Amino acid sequence: MGALTPIGNSVSEFQTGLAASKVGFNQISHFDATETGITLAGELSDFDPLKRLSKKDLRRMDAFSQYAMYATAEAVEQAGIDETNTEPESMGVIYGSGIGGLTTIQEQVTKMVEKGPQRVSPMFVPTAISNMASGNMAIRYHAKNICTTIVTACASGTNAIGEAFRQIKEGRAQVMLTGGSEASVNEIGIAGFAALSTLSTATDPAKASLPFDANRLGFVMGEGAGTLVLESLEHAQARGAKILGEVVGYGATSDAYHMTSPDPEGTQAARAMQNAITEADITPAQVGYVNAHGTATMGNDSAESLAINKVFGADSDVLVSSTKSMTGHLLGAAGAIEAVATLGALQTGELPENVGVTEQDPACQVNLVNAENRHADVEYAISNSFGFGGHNAVLAFRKWAD
Repeated sequence: MGALTPIGNSVSEFQTGLAASKVGFNQISHFDATETGITLAGELSDFDPLKRLSKKDLRRMDAFSQYAMYATAEAVEQAGIDETNTEPESMGVIYGSGIGGLTTIQEQVTKMVEKGPQRVSPMFVPTAISNMASGNMAIRYHAKNICTTIVTACASGTNAIGEAFRQIKEGRAQVMLTGGSEASVNEIGIAGFAALSTLSTATDPAKASLPFDANRLGFVMGEGAGTLVLESLEHAQARGAKILGEVVGYGATSDAYHMTSPDPEGTQAARAMQNAITEADITPAQVGYVNAHGTATMGNDSAESLAINKVFGADSDVLVSSTKSMTGHLLGAAGAIEAVATLGALQTGELPENVGVTEQDPACQVNLVNAENRHADVEYAISNSFGFGGHNAVLAFRKWAD
């Protein structure tokens, strides 16, 4: 696994931040955000891309590709995957991004308007297009199986992991690089989501992202990336890999309801959860933890709570938390870093808390993880992601045991 997040620039730093309930929000520094009405974002802190990328990489990649490549380098190094133990034709890439090279698009459109079309960079298109994170990964790691990109808004990372899982399960690949990346803390990104009234206007980091709280204001924009190296069990065992967890199920449905709002009944979100659980060949009662989408928007949290209760029952003991209370919402990268968080919870028996709740919304009747109940030896967990356009994606994970 590899992770680049507002609360840590590696998997170990990220998981340490989760364990400490660290909130990664600060005043926006990438640009002057005064006129947007938004104060806080989950920007990366002390991030030095040159630790894993070259100066040439930085010139030829938008920030979203840089983040993806950085997290993937950590994941590949940890996994020990290379051409001595993996055939290039058996390794593929399926990666997600909700928007892609938004910073590059903003910069180059501004340059065109101010200085004319002849000043647009010849690298504009190959830098900005959303598939370039996947393409750059395939080039660097000689992955010659499928190479594609998933764009399903905030479900992108989870859909990418699920589709990569399917490639291996169906025998089309032995190894897949997968996850998601996003770099939308820029003027057009913040202004666009602010215009939709989806962003938190809070100025206090501790009160900015409050999933399932009655006083939630909206989400905080985050940035970063998460990468998983998925591998067939036989291939992993043959090369003596250290196995961190098991993907056992994937569910994907569509609300077919509204461009931006989730179906308030949560019917298809519930079906996506149930499909992942069914593919895992378990019952809802065997799931001990739900890493919720939990955006801290009014519509999402109530609909997701209803969906969870439809699957698990209103009197279920399943524990629920949204790590967006600490990281903010990384859009297309959200499901990827949340997969890392969920796998870490299974490994350590320490569930991430749902930080910031002081008054749980009566419309969100789920069992939130807190300091008292976070120590839990869980065998199965699911991670939810729901995106604009009605995209629902759910992954089921199992704690690895030889």
